[in-house]
Amino acid sequence: MVALAVQPEAASGLALDVVGVSHAFDLEGKTLPVLDGVSFRAEPGEFVALLGPSGCGKSTLLRLVAGLEPPRRGQLLEDGAPITGPHPSRVVMFQDPTLYPWRTVWDNVALGLEARGLLKLHRNRVDEALKLVGLDHFAKAFPHQLSGGMAQRVSLARALVNDPRLLVLDEPLGKLDSLTRLTMQSELVELWRRSGFTALLVTHDVEEALFLANRVLVFSERPARIVADFRVDLAYPRHRGDSQITELRHEIMVLLGLGANW
Repeated sequence: MVALAVQPEAASGLALDVVGVSHAFDLEGKTLPVLDGVSFRAEPGEFVALLGPSGCGKSTLLRLVAGLEPPRRGQLLEDGAPITGPHPSRVVMFQDPTLYPWRTVWDNVALGLEARGLLKLHRNRVDEALKLVGLDHFAKAFPHQLSGGMAQRVSLARALVNDPRLLVLDEPLGKLDSLTRLTMQSELVELWRRSGFTALLVTHDVEEALFLANRVLVFSERPARIVADFRVDLAYPRHRGDSQITELRHEIMVLLGLGANW
C-alpha cells in the first residue's frame, strides 16, 4: 500500500488561532477557572487532537471555538477574523448522535440545510454525504433501526453536508464498541483527507489521538494549560504497532501521570 501524505492534498479548511484564552464559570457565587492562557494555531487542513485529564476544560475550549459562548479573556480567530458566534463553517459533532427519532436518516442529515433555507437548491448534498459515510442504502431508515456506529455515521454525514471548513469533534467515538470505534477512526481519517477540512478533536484515548491527528496538544489539570505540543509526522494509513506511535504514546502517558502503567 502506498503511503499517503500527512496533510490532505487540497486543504479547504480554515486557519484557527486561539490567543491567550482564559475562561471560568460562576458556580454558587464562586468563580471556577477552567482555561488558563491557552494559545495555539491550527493551520488550514490540519488535524489537531486535544488530550488531558477528564474535566480539565477541553470540551469547554471546543464550545468557545464553535462560537457557542465567548471567552472571559483572549481571542479566537477564524482566518484572522474574530469568532463571535456559531457559523456553518464550524460544525460540532458530539459524543451522542442526537438524531431526531421521528425523522428518517435522510431527513436528519438534511436538517442543517433545511434550517438555512438551502435544501431545495442542494438536495444532492444530502445524497452525497450519505454515500460518503456508506449509508446511502439506509436513507429511509429511522434512528431506532441503526446500530451505534451507523448512528454516528449519520451524525458525521449531517456535519459534512454543510461542507464545514472546521470540524469540531467532542469525543465522537467515545461510546462505540472497540471494533466499531477502530473502523470509524479509519473512516474519519479518509473523510478528512478527502475533504481537506481542519479538524479539532477532544479524546481521552491516546492511541486514537496518535492514529488520527498530525498534531497532539496535551493539557494540564484544570484550569487547563498546554503542557506539550507533539507533531506526529507519520504518513497515512498509520499502523498502531508503529514504533514511533509506541514511543509518543509513552511520552504522553508520562505527562498524564500514567507512565508507570506503560
